[in-house]
Amino acid sequence: MPLFGKKDSGKKMRKDVKDGCEKMPSIDDKYVIKELLGTGAFSEVRLCEHKETAQQYAVKIIDKKALKGKEDSLENEIRVLKRFSARRSDGSGVQSTGPPVGGPRFAHPNIVQLLETFEDKSKVYLIMELVTGGELFDRIVEKGSYTERDASNLIRQVLEAVDYMHEQGVVHRDLKPENLLYYSPAEDSKIMISDFGLSKMEDSGFMATACGTPGYVAPEVLAQKPYGKAVDVWSIGVISYILLCGYPPFYDENDANLFAQILKGEFEFDSPYWDEISDSAKDFIRNLMCVNVERRFTCKQALAHPWISGNAASSKNIHGTVSEQLKKNFAKSRWKQAYHAATVIRQMQRMALSSGGSGTGSGGGAYGRSASRISNAPSDGASGGAADESSGQTDTTASSSK
Repeated sequence: MPLFGKKDSGKKMRKDVKDGCEKMPSIDDKYVIKELLGTGAFSEVRLCEHKETAQQYAVKIIDKKALKGKEDSLENEIRVLKRFSARRSDGSGVQSTGPPVGGPRFAHPNIVQLLETFEDKSKVYLIMELVTGGELFDRIVEKGSYTERDASNLIRQVLEAVDYMHEQGVVHRDLKPENLLYYSPAEDSKIMISDFGLSKMEDSGFMATACGTPGYVAPEVLAQKPYGKAVDVWSIGVISYILLCGYPPFYDENDANLFAQILKGEFEFDSPYWDEISDSAKDFIRNLMCVNVERRFTCKQALAHPWISGNAASSKNIHGTVSEQLKKNFAKSRWKQAYHAATVIRQMQRMALSSGGSGTGSGGGAYGRSASRISNAPSDGASGGAADESSGQTDTTASSSK
């Protein structure tokens, strides 16, 4: 569909109407827009209902005026999402995304689907699969029991989805817990990957832009070197670490120190939090959070690791310790704080990271590290948020206070 009223598309549409062709349907022709589900820098997400089927979806509504100058970012996000969605013809000869009989052809069960797109003079509408199970950390805190096996199962689903993305030539570039949502409230609900606002297709050129969320970003991104799929694997390693202890592997009140830690790959398995965690889990994490990109696991290698594919994950209940740390370090009110990633990028450029920064911030806090805060680069707030390639939006703040 035409986006942002491009001149050529607009002329063609006016000509079609003049020639007596059927007018393109508006969102109001097919859907009833309902209550607000969330808001972001450029958009809001609402519940919507299909008029014919009564099926419920989420609609992301993007304000064109607020997004002015960043149109390419939204178009990139839509291109990426369409790569993971089936295509069908509505009879007009125009191909659009939508839920065909039998389910989406190229969809992955753990990737949130884009179903349709609409546009009017002031807004763009993305009809998305409705995900109702809530955020990853909230569910873990609410559980009565939680084990390494539960964490292993979660990470396996993420790895399978990201491996599929990589096979399709897409790098997510902003994997973090806030972008992992449960599909439904069911106890056995699958996990879903959302927010492709910073994703990039490899065939669109090499990647060197510093973007993402600093607490989860790979060293090669902070070093502003060309990078690829391996950055997603690093992020999955960080998420795995948090799932097993409840706090992040890298943290410091000073961004220069935080970035220096990440660049050197300096993290620890602190006692007593890691005393009951299996050696296999620790080995798995070391292979994902490996500074040397050539030695870092691929998704396929990670999926073959005994902690994922075998019986190495412990069945010991670690809910008490993990949930306590999650509540301390990832308070929801702090997740919603946001600022432009461009600010972080400018900080990276100012800091003398190549000379080792200004230390690693050890001392003072628990386990030889300072109790501190991570100011992470923020997201659009709603899943699938559009982001500018050079000054993208991302979201979250984690406070480490063990």
